[in-house]
Amino acid sequence: MSLEVHKGRAHPVYRERVGYQAGLLGGFSMVAAALLVMGNIATRDAIEQRRAEDLLASLGQVIPARLHDNDLLADSLMLTREDGSEVVVYRALSGLDVAAVAYQVTGQGYAGDIDLILGIDNRGRVLGARVLAHAETPGLGDKIEVARDDWILDFDGRSLGDPTDAGWAVKKDGGEFDQFSGATITPRAVVRAIKGGLEFFDAHRDGLLASAVIQRTDPEEAK
Repeated sequence: MSLEVHKGRAHPVYRERVGYQAGLLGGFSMVAAALLVMGNIATRDAIEQRRAEDLLASLGQVIPARLHDNDLLADSLMLTREDGSEVVVYRALSGLDVAAVAYQVTGQGYAGDIDLILGIDNRGRVLGARVLAHAETPGLGDKIEVARDDWILDFDGRSLGDPTDAGWAVKKDGGEFDQFSGATITPRAVVRAIKGGLEFFDAHRDGLLASAVIQRTDPEEAK
């Protein structure tokens, strides 16, 4: 075997070849990738369970427990918005009747999307709205979080008719909702998102509130 001497130590010549070094690097990369995949598989179920728990906690803030006797996550349905996007709707059932629904709405804030979960009763009135995710400026835009400010509670009990269409805006734009000093874009986005969520409910009311019972026709009766 050919050897080269470096600083008094002998090393096989093949270790200095580009092919050997590339192969060694590739081997380490494959091992690292395999470990990442194994780690992802091992933690996937735990992550999904945590997400479900967080979502259920958020749903509990916008749909009171007294209104339903079902598992909100289990009794969901998929509807399509006018723009073609799909929305998961969580239905609160009292027996077989739909007492309320909740689904995600999104507004374009100052620093990106503001995702909210919106709860609406079967009369079309807001039961509650909570922020799921946002990237707004700390100390300003983050006042949309109920843990930092009670501003978002002003939507409770509101509907498309309360306030009127013109009232569904921040006061700076002639509406009824307060804005934040130095952060008007953020509350404006939330107001628009919640109003859009109410409009979605109004447009899909029949499908959202349809009884949980699936009507099946007896084949013999159909003859």
